[in-house]
Amino acid sequence: MIICNTLFVIAIIGEMKISELHVWQDDIHKLKEIQKQLALKVFRGGEVISPKHIAGVDIAIVHESKIANAAVVVVSYPGLQPVEIETIQGELEMPYIPGFLSFRESPLILTVCSKLKTTPDLMIVDGQGIAHPRKMGIASHIGLILDKPTIGCAKSRLYGHCSTPGEEVGSYTKIVDNNETIGATLRTKRGVKPLYVSVGHKINLKNAIFWVLQCCRNYRLPEPTRLAHLAAVGKLV
Repeated sequence: MIICNTLFVIAIIGEMKISELHVWQDDIHKLKEIQKQLALKVFRGGEVISPKHIAGVDIAIVHESKIANAAVVVVSYPGLQPVEIETIQGELEMPYIPGFLSFRESPLILTVCSKLKTTPDLMIVDGQGIAHPRKMGIASHIGLILDKPTIGCAKSRLYGHCSTPGEEVGSYTKIVDNNETIGATLRTKRGVKPLYVSVGHKINLKNAIFWVLQCCRNYRLPEPTRLAHLAAVGKLV
C-alpha cells in the first residue's frame, strides 16, 4: 500500500479496509487541527463480546535510525495462538515529536496491516488511545482509519494524572484529565510496573480493561502485543 496525500480515499487490500481520512504531512499546526477533528469521530462506547481473532500491533526502531520494523500478529481467542504474522521494514519520514507519534508510525503500521489475510475483531496497539493531550493517540488514529475496535495499551503514561494501583492483578486506578477519565493504570502482573490502558475506538474503557487482562498470560504485556514486539525485533518467526 502507498500512503497517498488525498482525503477520504478508501482502499480494500487483503481483508482490511483502509480509509485515508486526512492529508499526511508534517506541519505541526495542521497536525494539531487534524488530531482535534479526528478526536470528534472517536467512538468511546461499544463492547467486543466474543472475538475469534485479536491483533497486536507494535513497531521497533532499527538502531536509532529512521528505519523501523512494523509488525502485526493475529492470535486466536481464547487460545491466544498466532494464526498470522506480518512484518515490514520501512523509513519513518517524520522525526519523533511528543504527541504526534501516530503521524510518524501509522503509515508503516497501516502498510503492514494491509497485508493481513485474517480480519481481527479487536486490535491492541502498543501506544496511547484517548489518553493523549488532544485525545488522539496512535490507537485511536489507527482505529479510525481501519474502522476497528482498538485499545491503547502503553508501557508508560503520556498524559493525565493517576495513582498507583494495588499489587493484585486486575487492580487499576483511573487516569484523569480535568475531571474526565481518559484511561486506566492497570496491574497485569504482580511485581512489575502497570500498563496504561485507554480507549482507542469503538470500545468502552471497562471492556478495554477486560480484554487486556484476558490477553495477559503470565506476562506483563497482553499476548498479541508481546508477540508483535517479538516479531518487530526479529525474534518471532
